[in-house]
Amino acid sequence: MPVKKEPGTMSAFERRRLENIAANKALLTDISTAAAKVIPKKPASKPPASKKTTRSAPKREAARPTRMSSRLAGRDADDETLKRKLEVEAETVAEQAKQKRLRVNSDLSFDQIVVDGKKYGNSLNGIKGIVRGAEPGLRTFTEEDIQETTDEGLKDLRLRMSSLKLYEHWAPNDIKIVPQRIYSLGFHPMEDKPIVFAGDKEGAMGIFDGSQPAPDVDDDDEDTVIPDPVVSAFKTHTRTISSFVFSPIEANAVYSSSYDSSIRKMDLEKGISVQVFAPSDLDTDMPISALDMAHNEPHVLYFSTLDGGLGRYDVRAPDSEEIWTLSEQKIGGFSLHPLQPHLVATASLDRTLKIWDLRNISGKGDLRHPALLGEHESRLSVSHASWSAKGHVATSSYDDTIKIYDFGDSSSWKIGHSITSKAIEPIHRIPHNNQTGRWVTILKPQWQRMPSDGIQKFVIGNMNRFVDVYAADGSQLAQLDGEGITAVPAVAHFHPTKDWVAGGNASGKLCLWQ
Repeated sequence: MPVKKEPGTMSAFERRRLENIAANKALLTDISTAAAKVIPKKPASKPPASKKTTRSAPKREAARPTRMSSRLAGRDADDETLKRKLEVEAETVAEQAKQKRLRVNSDLSFDQIVVDGKKYGNSLNGIKGIVRGAEPGLRTFTEEDIQETTDEGLKDLRLRMSSLKLYEHWAPNDIKIVPQRIYSLGFHPMEDKPIVFAGDKEGAMGIFDGSQPAPDVDDDDEDTVIPDPVVSAFKTHTRTISSFVFSPIEANAVYSSSYDSSIRKMDLEKGISVQVFAPSDLDTDMPISALDMAHNEPHVLYFSTLDGGLGRYDVRAPDSEEIWTLSEQKIGGFSLHPLQPHLVATASLDRTLKIWDLRNISGKGDLRHPALLGEHESRLSVSHASWSAKGHVATSSYDDTIKIYDFGDSSSWKIGHSITSKAIEPIHRIPHNNQTGRWVTILKPQWQRMPSDGIQKFVIGNMNRFVDVYAADGSQLAQLDGEGITAVPAVAHFHPTKDWVAGGNASGKLCLWQ
């Protein structure tokens, strides 16, 4: 006979669930309060009326009766029966695939979708083997390289960047920020403390507060259990989260894009996630590979797609969507020039880096697109193209190079400008193992957007389980490591202004250097 609970008693599971909800609310409130210092709140104003769109729910087929094989039913498997069986199986597979890629169109309340950090799966831990060319632990930039530097300025910079230390309160294996492989990272621009956002392959978003105090443990007690770090995790998308963008005018707004064809806006203060963009046709599959926002257009989102498109969408105008086909193959990454945001750099599976001008858009229908200023072709596919504030573009490619291009004169380019073939040649080619294989997220360079020291530098993951730091002149500044890193921190990001670096791996775990 089941035990009867006394009125008012609470199970351990229910108590743990409520504790998780309270912890997440506290973290979001703390982040929201600190974020308000970055961008002060504006006085409340009545939002402009907007046209509401309603979408009918996707049609579902009626449930089919359970099928039985012809052999068990005592019938001959004639051609018509076999044909019908194959048709039914094909329909079932198609319906399952469609359900898998459906995005969440409704608003999400974080209280309802908290993921218990202690119960995360770790399906990638059992994977064996080493990616071709990777030699875990083998340094390609050493202390000797620093000490032998003859340029005093470069030596000081190398010493400073190499002095960054791995987060000391918890080992990387203890900071499990999302359940599955990390595909994207983002640093909140606040400078009070490091707040890191991560997105994984199945649409979960995690948030880690790097200012958490050290766990209170007794070093003399062998049985002491070190508490886990507080990590908030939310299921906001149904497929891979590809990018994060932070609003320049709303300190509490975080945008995320996904392979589920949607862009969502997370409000840290209210604790809700709202879909701000998705194709009007629910059956349209348009995986979004990257997301960016111009500082002078804080309501306009730019995004690239895996089918070769570049899109623009104003969140204030539901009918403002415009997508240009810029490549016959996928665009894996793109970025806007931080100070000249009409300039776009795209990286594509067709092996090209291309520079576009959004001030000059021409053509009609499918042939409408921005003006192409120039392109450079690599031997193999180009994974990402990232602009620095001073006009450098860094790309990573499967030809095992990082290329740096110098478009420092781009502020003087007029409409109709064309980049000469000589000017679009890379000024630096850095040998770099980019053979990530199937189980490691693609390596992509990410610039520090507004470095406080004025020195342009970027980070990129290293297959030997490091994070590499480079300057715009191709000089390596550091190779970040630390005890407890057991997987490739393939996804690497710089804080916009501070010398803080984050790296995420295939087990959903986070490395943080300060």
